[in-house]
Amino acid sequence: MERVRKAVNAIAYTQHEHLAKLSPLQLSLIPVLFFASSLYKAALSLRRSLYHFGLFRKHRLPVPVISVGNLTWGGNGKTPMAEFIARYLADSGISPLILTRGYAGGDEAKMLHRHFLGRPVKIGVGAKRAAVAAKFFERYGFIDPCSSNCSQKVGSHLSSEKIGAIILDDGMQHWSLQRNLEIAMVNGLTLWGNCRLIPRGPLREPLNALRRADAVVLHHADLVSEQNLKYIDLMLREVNKSVPIFLTKMEPCYFFYVGNANLRKPLRDLSNTIVLCVSAIGSANAFAMGIEKIGAFYVDRLEFSDHHIFQGKDFEKIRRRLRELEDRFGSKPVVIVTEKDYDRDPEIFKHLDPFEVLALCSELKIIPYRGCTEDSFKKMLKVVCNKMQTEIKSFSWLDC
Repeated sequence: MERVRKAVNAIAYTQHEHLAKLSPLQLSLIPVLFFASSLYKAALSLRRSLYHFGLFRKHRLPVPVISVGNLTWGGNGKTPMAEFIARYLADSGISPLILTRGYAGGDEAKMLHRHFLGRPVKIGVGAKRAAVAAKFFERYGFIDPCSSNCSQKVGSHLSSEKIGAIILDDGMQHWSLQRNLEIAMVNGLTLWGNCRLIPRGPLREPLNALRRADAVVLHHADLVSEQNLKYIDLMLREVNKSVPIFLTKMEPCYFFYVGNANLRKPLRDLSNTIVLCVSAIGSANAFAMGIEKIGAFYVDRLEFSDHHIFQGKDFEKIRRRLRELEDRFGSKPVVIVTEKDYDRDPEIFKHLDPFEVLALCSELKIIPYRGCTEDSFKKMLKVVCNKMQTEIKSFSWLDC
């Protein structure tokens, strides 16, 4: 199955003029993927029509809703951006609720729980986001600008516990919830692949869906050349001429040991080390490139499909690669994994003992670009929250 997933991914990111370079297995999958993509397109069009004509209901929540989504599968920085926004809101005195699907074991939700331990940020997991939000509103209450009484819940919750904003992690295609801000994330390294709909390509929606975006964020921008940045900017402007474009990167902070997440290791300790990057994320290339920039002597990589559940045969493969590196360089290599891979199963990488296994902790940072800065991004969030306080007075939560 892993082989097929890699084949599908390779097809999705191969332009038409380079199809001849694909393997026989990959070429044999194209007709099947084309047919499946046609079915997906029809289903997408039907679903859009049902929402457009009001046959499917859109729920309106009583607090500002900020959607962080994308047009392609994986690796676009949605969860780091959701975390960035939640941290800013919490620091501003607003208790946010992050709603996530919890895909493939909920590794991203587990990571968020760990990051926000002890802070007024709540994580709701489930495909039916409105229902999940309702349960959190019932438990904690919400800050309603219409009245100081209508959002009170019986109990002794502190005001900081009341939910003041919703963040939809991977929310661009979740049309059943109305949102006040639509942020579209774009992977600067892979963009939109072959520009085909899934599974023939990586697109969940056609590119013109970017017209719905209130802001576009180009992720991993620090790994993109100036020439390509200009090209991407032009592409985005063709679809949405006036949309603000923000650039972001993942900035490494420190390592921690998989056997003890509380034990940190500074980045400089990786200098002149032989490293094997093991990852099952949407943007494995960006992860490995980031490790190279830290200053490792040599970086090798083993990549698995996004959200892959590691099994015994995978560790046999990892051990073989580690022994090859040890024989080649005469020193024991270090395994580096992502936080998401660690949180999927914090214990499983202990099977690589006696090799040292570290997890890289990184934070999303906004890179100044043509007037679009971290301050202007936060100002945009603040404006949305303030505007919502005015708009919501025309609606009743009981009608939602």
